[in-house]
Amino acid sequence: MLRDKIMDAVKEAQKGKNRKRISTLRLINAAIIDRDIALRGKGKDRADDDEVMDILGKMIKQREESSRLYDEGGRPELAAEERQEIEVIREFLPHQLDEAELAEAVDAVVAETEAQSLRDMGRVMGLLKERYRGQIDLGKAGALIKSKLGS
Repeated sequence: MLRDKIMDAVKEAQKGKNRKRISTLRLINAAIIDRDIALRGKGKDRADDDEVMDILGKMIKQREESSRLYDEGGRPELAAEERQEIEVIREFLPHQLDEAELAEAVDAVVAETEAQSLRDMGRVMGLLKERYRGQIDLGKAGALIKSKLGS
């Protein structure tokens, strides 16, 4: 389970006294616990691996945005810290598809769903999310789908 891998990584980081890594891993655990608490109100006990992957993806997006803003604001040291956190978080996600693999996945799903226009975009995105959870940038995928279906 992904949650167990994260806890093992916390223990290893503590043994190695890697403060930055410990800090990032604790942030991940806190986000997971927050989701667990939110789910209890909905009658679910804990976040499953898919939900944990969603949390990690969201954390990466936040840090990418922060690093971009720090770069624009002339704070490269803070941008570098954000990028270090991104690397730690990415360790727990499956392999990220590169541009070519993403284009291939989008083509396959568009063909499979027989999508013809932008009205079919929801079906295509839904299938991509299901099959490639944690492996794709949904923003890039959405842009690719629009370019394929919009023309």
